[in-house]
Amino acid sequence: MSDFAERTVEMTNEELTGLLEPAIGDLGLELVGIEFGPGAGGSLLRVYIDASERGVTIDDCERASREISALLDVNDPVAGRYTLEVSSPGLERPLFTPEHFARFSGAVAKVVVNLPIDGRRRFQGTIQSVEGVHITVMQDGVPVVIAHANIAKANLVPDYAALGMAPAPVVPAPHGKPARRGRK
Repeated sequence: MSDFAERTVEMTNEELTGLLEPAIGDLGLELVGIEFGPGAGGSLLRVYIDASERGVTIDDCERASREISALLDVNDPVAGRYTLEVSSPGLERPLFTPEHFARFSGAVAKVVVNLPIDGRRRFQGTIQSVEGVHITVMQDGVPVVIAHANIAKANLVPDYAALGMAPAPVVPAPHGKPARRGRK
């Protein structure tokens, strides 16, 4: 979570996780992580959940949303207006903790850092190892050690070929506008 987001939330990310994790666990689900993004018409609080041994269903998201809404109503941890979104982590699963990186060691991840490392802020490579709070990612054949506290955002990069899927095609945009990814 960015520093700005932490200032707009009454509770820290750790306190909010501590509040939500037991309720989500009681539903037989795992709290993967929380993202908070301020917006013009109100903020977005996105809560990622997972279900071990199976995929997350819409029913799981609805049940978790009801529980989370009740807890947020009672504890009022977010300043101002916000929208709650409960979601599965999906194929481009966000990585929030060193344990997440360790769990997916050997997979490819995209990592954006707050402070540049050797002049770079964006990395994409195989997760090599996790030692305490330091994650090593192989970038262009060179190991890069990244302190977890320096990570602004990290996601897995799905291997679409191994999943028997094609990546989303790049859809040509009208002249003068950037192309976008999408499914037909």
